[in-house]
Amino acid sequence: MEALVERLELAVVRLEAVAVKLQNGPGGVVNGDIIHSLMINGGDSQSMEAFDLLLSGSVSEYVKTSTAIGGDVAKHAEMVNNALQIQRSFLKMAMTHREPSKTELVDLLRPLSEQIHEVQSFREKNRGSRLFNHLSAVSESIPALGWVAVCQKPGPYVKEMNDAAMFYTNRVLKDYKDTDGRHVEWVRSYLSIWTELQTYIREHHTTGLIWSKTDVHVYSIHPSIMEVASLELNPFIQGPIAPSSLLSAPSDGRCPPPPPPPPPPVFMDSPNPEDGTAQISALFAQLNQGEAITKGLKHVSDEQKSQKKAHLRKHQESPARRPDPSVCPPARKHAPVLELEGKKWRVEHQDQSHDLLIEETELRQVVYVFGCSSSTLQIKGKVNSIIVDNCRKLGLVFDSAVGIAEVINCRDVQLQVMGKVPTISINKTEGCHVYLSKDSLDCEIVSAKSSEMNILVPEGEDDYREFPVPEQFKTVWDGSSLLTEPTKIAG
Repeated sequence: MEALVERLELAVVRLEAVAVKLQNGPGGVVNGDIIHSLMINGGDSQSMEAFDLLLSGSVSEYVKTSTAIGGDVAKHAEMVNNALQIQRSFLKMAMTHREPSKTELVDLLRPLSEQIHEVQSFREKNRGSRLFNHLSAVSESIPALGWVAVCQKPGPYVKEMNDAAMFYTNRVLKDYKDTDGRHVEWVRSYLSIWTELQTYIREHHTTGLIWSKTDVHVYSIHPSIMEVASLELNPFIQGPIAPSSLLSAPSDGRCPPPPPPPPPPVFMDSPNPEDGTAQISALFAQLNQGEAITKGLKHVSDEQKSQKKAHLRKHQESPARRPDPSVCPPARKHAPVLELEGKKWRVEHQDQSHDLLIEETELRQVVYVFGCSSSTLQIKGKVNSIIVDNCRKLGLVFDSAVGIAEVINCRDVQLQVMGKVPTISINKTEGCHVYLSKDSLDCEIVSAKSSEMNILVPEGEDDYREFPVPEQFKTVWDGSSLLTEPTKIAG
């Protein structure tokens, strides 16, 4: 498909060049019009110019700063740039074709979807990278390119993806703000891509991707232009909708067979049109009976009802309707990991393991817990920071952390602090219980997009008192600024 789109773009350039030459020459252009529905009008050309400005501006700057940093960040930037180039080809195609069906749209978006998946897979394959926060910022926000499939208002969707990136870019700024300005510039250039994309969408595709209202046709064309069009555009000027012309165009340039004829009109089985009219009149006469329309219905006994239900159950339970387990293969399980990799303790994919223990810790080490379920982990000693990501039903007991303890994308987790921790962060989590020690009562607890959070503080020797973290807030305007406070839940 990419090759066909490139040919189309080259053909458009050649047609425009010939058109300008003919218009400037003596006699102008035969019959006035050159091309009607290549859709290179003022609005469409401005749309593509604005997107090209985004590519040559923020995207180019992002690639440049990524190359300066090098390593995994440079490789990731190349993948992102390829994804944006694929989107540009898709937007170019939408300018000259009507909106396809949902099934055909999925096929057209497959190259973009595969490139987004490649960007995200790169992060998963390089979890041990020292630039993991950079990779995570890109991986969490790259789905923003899917705005072309979002109906109504795609702008807020891109903003949501941008917010997801800022969670990790803030970490990058924290780590490199005072040591390496290249990373600060990298954050600025990358976030500006999504900011400018929101502006682009708001100006040119406010309510969703705009497709061409007509198809590619050529009217009143000078012979020299027609020669170019016959050589370059023949594979494209075929079908009425984008997918049929781009995905299944014959290689020899021949037009596809015409569509099947429409079904015969309703109530026109009789060759005589008057008979069809009479049938329509009879139908409306029956519908206008009012309550009398139910008099012709036959009563169904309970026995007949049960027989019908039994027949339906038998039909539903027939072997032909049972799903074939071979169609959906079981999900691939990852090997469990508990190891020290450089300065990072990796605890990954542990399941039903209740005796996980990390003993030999140092102040500079971090602990990263990922994809664990129904397990318990104990960390002895003092570490730099702890991250719990994408875990289910996990119990974590640790002595102390000099930095932050974070819980991200988790469900039903419990944390117990035996010593001291300055900050606990809870993000995108459902169900989190935090047990504080007497030494950690002054810690800051920051939460976002989370629910069912409870903080338990020690009371007495072996007892705890539970306090729920507010999930609902009230915001009012006081005349000069917004005031936000948690709402009190009755009961």
